[in-house]
Amino acid sequence: MKSIKTVSIHNQIPIFTIFEALRFNMHNTKFQFSEILLQCKALFEKKLSDYGAAWRVLRPSSITDQIYIKVNRIRTLQMSEVQMIEESEESEFIAIVNYSIIGLIQLEKGFSEVLDENPTEILKLYDFYAKEATELMQKKNHDYGEAWREMRISSITDLIYQKVLRTKQIEDNNGKTLVSEGLDANYFDILNYAVFCLIKLMEDGRWKMED
Repeated sequence: MKSIKTVSIHNQIPIFTIFEALRFNMHNTKFQFSEILLQCKALFEKKLSDYGAAWRVLRPSSITDQIYIKVNRIRTLQMSEVQMIEESEESEFIAIVNYSIIGLIQLEKGFSEVLDENPTEILKLYDFYAKEATELMQKKNHDYGEAWREMRISSITDLIYQKVLRTKQIEDNNGKTLVSEGLDANYFDILNYAVFCLIKLMEDGRWKMED
């Protein structure tokens, strides 16, 4: 059996190869991603208990506009030296995650004037799209090698902003595209970018998840 050579410091601490480090990072990302989605779901569930599924009356275009308001607010916070109202980027990113899942639910079910939705069914749909988003993230991380970790939060925010503008354009074209991905793909990308920002805020020590 071939012995595997490792470089070590003081012959005790092996240094990871680039491939091993990448595998560790990707495993860590899956855990962080899942934990953050649980935090987002906890807030979603509380609001569902307080207000019911009042958002079911919203058309997808209205949800996109809500995401636009949130990401525009984040960009303003990032570029402003003085805040008149005490607000945090992380609360806005969490809202973007939840609105993205709401958008995906509305694309599947259509908007409704009836608000007596079964909370259990709504939460099942939330879990379904959260799982889909996680699987998409893992595939893209595999293909792109966690490139987002080298990006600034402000740059990822700009990507969210760009995706929202594209989504608005698709909606204005009645959902028709020639070569672009559809509305659902944009919602998934927006969701994933928002979670990446939350991971980076957490790692920078600017946000702590609730226990």
